[in-house]
Formats: sequence, structure tokens, C-alpha cells
Amino acid sequence: GKGEIFREERELEKPLNVYGYSKFQFDQVVRRRMKEGLTAQVVGFRYFNVYGQHEQHKGRMASVAFHHFNQYRENGYVNLFGANDGYGNGEQTRDFVSVEDVVKVNLFFFDHPEKSGIFNLGTGRSQQFNELAAATVNACRVAEGKAAMTLEELVKEELIRYIPFPDALKGKYQSFTEADISRLREAGYDGTFFDVNEGVSRYVQWMLENL
Repeated sequence: GKGEIFREERELEKPLNVYGYSKFQFDQVVRRRMKEGLTAQVVGFRYFNVYGQHEQHKGRMASVAFHHFNQYRENGYVNLFGANDGYGNGEQTRDFVSVEDVVKVNLFFFDHPEKSGIFNLGTGRSQQFNELAAATVNACRVAEGKAAMTLEELVKEELIRYIPFPDALKGKYQSFTEADISRLREAGYDGTFFDVNEGVSRYVQWMLENL
């Protein structure tokens, strides 16, 4: 929902649409059943902004990293939303999490059937769309034998461009997300998570080799 604290607690949960509300309702059923003494393992993950290998079938719903990769390959630049809601050009932030890390968390719970609950699945670190775009463009540039550039250089060379924030999204857009993963850590998962630069670089390399 459109909050500033992303923790798995009822008072912080404020779905923005029917899709989110349906997930929220299912979580309430699970919580109730667990209080009643549910014995089977049930693990609910609240995925943040997942990107990574094998998502191309999702089309328009694929990750921003996937679309940036294709924009750059087709047009030679990527577009980001301009300023809105107190955030500057491309400064809106998300908790971007690699599907490689998502798989590791899933397998952790698969290997620990005694553990149940509802867990945020993100990195616990919010990063700007500017960082995601720069990581994508630079990974493509390096693969082309070119040097990586700073965000300022990428903007100056118009490899990253900003478009007006859509009126239709104003007031309905999450400008910030960041998973509180303390509950995941308390459950025993101690793995590290890729930051955008490393995770996206790995993803771009995979796409260059497989798409």
C-alpha cells in the first residue's frame, strides 16, 4: 500500500487496488488459521520489485530492468519518469530484488518445513530508478566494449532521458518502497542480497547470452 513503513503488520497494510486487496485478504485467512493451530507449513511472501532471468513471457508486466534493456538496445537510451511527489527526475525509489535471491529464500523455507509465516521478500534497501537505469545502460555498454559512465554523464549524453510524470498516475503511485526484512532474518535466513548494480549486471549478461 501507499505507506512509508513496509512491515508485515495489520495496521500498516493499506492496499491501493483490488489486486492488492485480494492478496491482503488471503493473508488474513492464513493469519487466522495459524492462530487456530495450523500444523502444515504455510509461507506467504510479499515480493517487492523482482527482476531477473526468464521473465520475458510477462510482456508489459515484466520488470523495469527488462524494459530498460530493450529500450536501450532498440533506441540507444532509456526513459524515466520526471519529478513528482517531492522526488526529482528519476529519484523515485523501489526495493529492487533479483530473482536469484528470491529463489534462495524460497529454497531456504523449502529446506525448513517447520517454519511458517508471512514475510517481506526484498533486499531491505531502497534504490532510485536512476540507479537501475544506470546499471542497465552501463552493463550494456561494457558488453559493447565501452566504458561505464556516471549517472550525470549518462544524462548529459541523453542515454537516460526523463519524460513528464503521467497525470493518470498522480496520487496513485508509490514513490518509495523498502522491505522491512527483520521478520525474515528472525526466521533464520541470513543470506546477502544483490544490490542493483550487481544484480542487474548479471541479468543483462544473461539476456545478452539468451535473448
